Amino acid sequence: MTIMNDETREFVAMHRNEDVRELALKAKRVEGLDLPLALDQIAGWQIARKKLPQWASCEGIVYPPHISMEQCSSQFTAQYKSEVAQTLLAPAATVRARVSDSGESDNQTTKSEPQLSDSAESVMQTAKSAFQLSDSPESDTLVARRAMVDLTGGFGVDFSYLARGFSQATYVERQRHLCDLAEHNMAALGLDQARIVCGDGVEYLRQMGPVDFIYLDPARRDEHGSRTYAIEDCTPNVFELRDLLLSKSQYTLVKLSPMLDWRKAVADFDGTVREVHIVATGNECKELLLVLGQQVHEEPSAPRVFCVNDNQRIDYDSAAYTQGLRIGGKPLPEAKNYLYEPNASIMKAGCFDLVEERFGVTQVGPSSHLFVSATPVADFPGRGFAIEAIGGMNKKDIKRLLNGTKQANIAVRNFPLTAPQLRKKLKLADGGPVYLFGTTMQGCDHVLLRTSKI
Repeated sequence: MTIMNDETREFVAMHRNEDVRELALKAKRVEGLDLPLALDQIAGWQIARKKLPQWASCEGIVYPPHISMEQCSSQFTAQYKSEVAQTLLAPAATVRARVSDSGESDNQTTKSEPQLSDSAESVMQTAKSAFQLSDSPESDTLVARRAMVDLTGGFGVDFSYLARGFSQATYVERQRHLCDLAEHNMAALGLDQARIVCGDGVEYLRQMGPVDFIYLDPARRDEHGSRTYAIEDCTPNVFELRDLLLSKSQYTLVKLSPMLDWRKAVADFDGTVREVHIVATGNECKELLLVLGQQVHEEPSAPRVFCVNDNQRIDYDSAAYTQGLRIGGKPLPEAKNYLYEPNASIMKAGCFDLVEERFGVTQVGPSSHLFVSATPVADFPGRGFAIEAIGGMNKKDIKRLLNGTKQANIAVRNFPLTAPQLRKKLKLADGGPVYLFGTTMQGCDHVLLRTSKI
């Protein structure tokens, strides 16, 4: 790793709020200035300021080239992984309460039920306390007994957050320049427990002793640099390592592409997936996380699924909600006053029957993934709209629905036209306070719903 000299460091400090492309063209060549390195640091800091604010506020961090910064985890997703790790390793009594209480919560139906059951909230607070490393003797004893290994270190963002809950934290990475960066940055972040190993993660796994926790983020590019999504096409192939991982750790957290079908991934791991975490931020699905662990019972148990979108979080037992859709079992309310669209993590999970039961709403129709209610629903995990009018696709209904409207935000769910096609048909500009949904309701009727955002 190239260490910045005084001239380069001074240039970065003076210009880090400026446009990198303009700097590359107009910057004066000063003796001792490493301009390419300086530009990488400025671009990296500008990305980190939004994506990794804690890193950006830490003096001394050295950033990699632009593409690594674009691909690394955000602070939100990295912190969430740390919460997962600390929750998994919480005292046994807490874990037992979590399984027992949250299982009961799935059978309780109220329209205004919070997104986290009391037990899940308790577990999350436990995780946050562990993440912040309390000064209590009990906390120190717990952390002192814990060891983790990140077998695919990369830039080290995930490792830097996971490591805070462990007294021994080992980062393994094949690329020397990333190891050098990690060694420098972990020291800058004050992570004295971090140990950097430059080597092959699979070989390290084979020879290492047992630890409490293992983390893997398999590379999702082939030898030609093309994107891959299937688990068996990633490097390393976690399917091939499954039994070895289970023998070397209490839990293994695997980060996978959000494009994958989580149900198929769970089935392919043949009963060893304990939890599924679907993580979204800004209503965009970012990560699919699987927790692998030894089977507790002879018969494989279905994993618990956690749907996360920023501060919107729900969890459920996947065995209790396997159908996803139960159209026809619950008729639409006579008064359709409110429309709800689940967030990206719930869309990915496909737990629409859970949403219907837990929040007291009704699915609009098969594959529409929209819900209606006669009364407002507090804390719905997604977007809510007040329905102003509902109509069909005939000219009379369209004229009534639009009522002189010239622009609208248009979305379609299970509808014969795409959003651009519907916009063209209705001759509407984009934007404004009106939200127009095209969908299919129970009875296979194509309808338009004119709404306003709550």
